[in-house]
Amino acid sequence: MDDFKNEGVVASSSWPFQVNILQADKAAMEKTPIASTIPEEGATGWADTTMMHAEAAHPNCAYMWMEHSVNPKLQGDLAAWFGSVPAVTAACKGNALLTDAGCETNGLQNFEKIHFWRTPVAKCASQSAGCVPYYRWVSDMIAVLGGR
Repeated sequence: MDDFKNEGVVASSSWPFQVNILQADKAAMEKTPIASTIPEEGATGWADTTMMHAEAAHPNCAYMWMEHSVNPKLQGDLAAWFGSVPAVTAACKGNALLTDAGCETNGLQNFEKIHFWRTPVAKCASQSAGCVPYYRWVSDMIAVLGGR
């Protein structure tokens, strides 16, 4: 975000909350108008999850937390802050922070353009020669980042 405000960067990958924060910064908007788009090829997305340990010491508390996490009010508030679409679409209406237009603003209509990230696996149906296992993906990615 600093690069947009101070270094003259005009294009970059980003998360919705970064766009929201830059758009809310009136000084930054005067210097460089900020907007976002999804390329026609689509974009990578992910869905965060909450899991419960199979042998949780307090499973009732874990279930209560999981139930709380899908509360429409909470989902709407989180979506408003992060600039995302809530996992519970009931949160799209009646949330003061998200507003009734928030899900549309945050891209609900673009769902078909989002290709969800998946953990790399060694065997997959999409490639006859096999896929890259996660440990290899990580080491290759570190090599790319390190310039090797």
